Amino acid sequence: MTVDARGAKSGPMNLPALFAVLLGVSIITLDISLTSTAIPAIARGIGAPAAKTIWIINIYYLAVVAALLPLASLGEIYGYRRIFFMGLGVFALGALACGLSQSLPGLMAGRALLGLGSAAVSATTPALIRVLYPAHRLGRGLGLYAMIVGIAFTVGPTAASTILSLASWPWLFFPSALLALLAVAMAYKGLPSTERSARAFDAVSAVLCAAMFSSLLFAIAGFAHLGGQAALLALLMFAGCSLALQRRESRRDAPVLAFDLFRIPLFSLSAATAVCAFAIQGLVFVVLPFLFQFRLGYSQVEAGFLITPWPATLALMTLVAPRLAEHVAPGLLGFVGLVFIALGLMLLATLPGDASLPGISWRLVLCGVGFGLFQSPNMTVLMSSAPSHRSGSAGGILAAARLLGQSLGAACVAFWLSRWPDLGIQAALWTGVGMGVVGSLISLSRLAPRVRNHPG
Repeated sequence: MTVDARGAKSGPMNLPALFAVLLGVSIITLDISLTSTAIPAIARGIGAPAAKTIWIINIYYLAVVAALLPLASLGEIYGYRRIFFMGLGVFALGALACGLSQSLPGLMAGRALLGLGSAAVSATTPALIRVLYPAHRLGRGLGLYAMIVGIAFTVGPTAASTILSLASWPWLFFPSALLALLAVAMAYKGLPSTERSARAFDAVSAVLCAAMFSSLLFAIAGFAHLGGQAALLALLMFAGCSLALQRRESRRDAPVLAFDLFRIPLFSLSAATAVCAFAIQGLVFVVLPFLFQFRLGYSQVEAGFLITPWPATLALMTLVAPRLAEHVAPGLLGFVGLVFIALGLMLLATLPGDASLPGISWRLVLCGVGFGLFQSPNMTVLMSSAPSHRSGSAGGILAAARLLGQSLGAACVAFWLSRWPDLGIQAALWTGVGMGVVGSLISLSRLAPRVRNHPG
């Protein structure tokens, strides 16, 4: 297979390369799902309060979102293949460090390293898929990407429950290190090189971008854990870094933070829809183990299996949604999907204490259908609305929107559990309902003629 100057694929599909890319995606997604499901067990294992243990989620997201866009820029300059391999290697080191940790600070450090590796993989995967698939089949490629993510989320809760029933929590991380190294070995010869940009890497802009997102996520997490004063200081730092970055990059053709892409209404609205949707996902996959174990009285193993209907339905919907998007506007699909999610979360928030297993499952299936209607069509619109030579930055924004949303959702759970222990689970779920309503309206706005007809 060869790649032309625009990043377009020619020749037959490189199946080993595609498999290697999707294996990398599945590993990092499985890690998120495993860790989110196992938070109560990890809290007990290291003797830390549950609300503080959520910092191992927050520190991961902080590292990922801070590094995503600089790494996406490096991918455009030095090649997506090289950054992808680097990410898998760092991820393997981070997983090993997590498994060997004996305290919350040590585990947080390992999770930060994991986050850096995940950032490199997340920043380059959409661009690599765009290279591997021809333009007219990009929706199918991104649909397959979404399906793999859905399957990994499906396997995660069950795998976490199975591992914890047989071994202690460090064994959640050791297999991930081995799988990451296996992905490197498999991808080394099969993954193609891509065209590189001739521009120089702007280290100052990269540092400003990383500091901007780090301070934003610290503000979100700090508001939940540290109080309003620390969050306000972080917000001020975020504003200062944002202004400095915008001034530095306002006249650049390919900025680290893709200001040029946000001038495209369809791109910016799709990114905003993604933040809302993934905030719901981050919230739900953190709060559901607490709902099932602490309010409904299920065990860790049972809670992991109970979560499965949502991601399992999502995985099935990724087979349907890309084809639906060929006939129905993705903005409308996203609207309907997020309304379904909001309805499902409302039904979960009002779940009776003696709810049956079928009663829990169909509510989660409704959420999974809704998320499936949103996810792959939204990814396709976001990636295809950007010029091909900006695929790396578009992929970075796609991953940043996902992870920024997930970290916001996790921080909401921490806030409600720390401020309102008795009713915090219900408060978090109702917050998710509100996010679903906001996201559905943003998605619907993409149907406006001025958005659809914008030259881009």
